[in-house]
Amino acid sequence: MVIFGIILGLLILVLLVVIHELGHAIAARRNGVVVEEFGIGFPPRAWSKKLKNGVLFTLNWLPLGGFVKLQGEHDAADQPGDYGAATFWQKTKILLAGVAVNWVAAGFLLTILAWTGLPKILPNQFSVPSDTTVASSPVRILSTADNYPAVTAGIREGDIIQSIDGQAVETVEEFVDMTVAARGETVSVAYERAGDLMTSQVRLRDADSAVFGAQLGQDQRLKATWSAPIVGFGTTAQLTAVTLDGLGDLAGNFFGGLIKQLSPNEQTRVEGSEQVDTASDGVAGPIGILGVIFPAAGQAGLTQLTFLTAIISLTLAVMNALPIPALDGGRWFVTAIFKLLRKPLTKDLEEKIHGTGFMLLIGLIILVTIADVGKLFN
Repeated sequence: MVIFGIILGLLILVLLVVIHELGHAIAARRNGVVVEEFGIGFPPRAWSKKLKNGVLFTLNWLPLGGFVKLQGEHDAADQPGDYGAATFWQKTKILLAGVAVNWVAAGFLLTILAWTGLPKILPNQFSVPSDTTVASSPVRILSTADNYPAVTAGIREGDIIQSIDGQAVETVEEFVDMTVAARGETVSVAYERAGDLMTSQVRLRDADSAVFGAQLGQDQRLKATWSAPIVGFGTTAQLTAVTLDGLGDLAGNFFGGLIKQLSPNEQTRVEGSEQVDTASDGVAGPIGILGVIFPAAGQAGLTQLTFLTAIISLTLAVMNALPIPALDGGRWFVTAIFKLLRKPLTKDLEEKIHGTGFMLLIGLIILVTIADVGKLFN
C-alpha cells in the first residue's frame, strides 16, 4: 500500500508541475514567444516527437516534474520570437501563467469537494451559510496520555465517544466544554469499541486543561449546492492567506532560531534550537510528501487525496509567486527591478542571480530531505 501511495503521489506531483509548465507554454505562444520544447520529466530523454505546431514534445527518464524551453529565454535576447524580446507585460503574463494555472486547479478541486463534502480544517472556514450544511463524524479518541484519567479508566485509542453522564456528545468542542465544567468530578463516559457499547467511570483531573488526557478527532465536512464554486474559490483564497502566514512563521522560526543559536547565552541557544526544530517539523520535502503524506491520504480515501492534491497545487502557486531568484516570482521581480532602474540585464548577470537562487533552493531541499529521513527513523 505504501508503494502504491508513493507511485500515486509521484504521478500527482508530476501532473501538477506539468500543468504549471503548460500554463507558461500557452501564455508564451499567445504572446508571440516560440516554444522550442515541452518536456515531461527531466533528461535523459526517453522519447520525443515534433508536433505540428513546431514544439518538440519529449518524455524523459527522471519523473520529477516537467519543463518548457522558450526561445531566447534570457532577458537580453532580442530576436523575433525570443522571450527576451517580449514586452514587460507579456513577460509578466508568461511568468505568472503557471502560478495562475496551479491556483485555478486548486480552486477547481475544492469546488468539486464543496459539492461532495469539503473537509473543514479552519475554525472560520469560508462558506455561504444559506447554502451550507455540515456533516460530522462521531468524536473519536486519537491518542491517550499515560497516567491520565482516560487511560486509568480503560479508554483506548480508536474508541468513539457517545455521551457523558447520559448527555450526547456531538462535537469535540462539546466534549471539552463538558469535561472542563466537571473537572475534579467522576463522570460516566459511554463509548463504542469495535461495535460494542461500553461505559467507564472517569475521575477527571481538577485542572483548567487536560482534565481527561486524550487527543480527540472529528471529521467535519461542508456541503454546498449552487454556491460550490464560490465556496471552492473562496476557500482557495482563504488558504492562500493562511499559507502565506504560515510561510512567514516558518521563516521567522528558522532564521530567528539560527540567529539565537549564535548567542553566548545558553538559554537563548536552547530557545533557538527549539525554534529551528519547530520550523523543521512544519515542512515536508519530497520524501515526506511521497513516503508519508500521500500514502496516508491514499488510505484515508478519495476525498482526502483530492484535498491534499488541491493543497499541494495551491502551495506550488504560492511558492512560485514568491520573489525568490530562480522561481517565477523571482524572475519577474529581477526583471521589474532592472526595468525600474533602466539598466540592461545581461545574460551573465541574469545567470548568476538565478543560478545562486537555484543553488540555495537545492540546498534547502537537501536539508528538508535530511530532516524527512530523520523523522522516518524517529
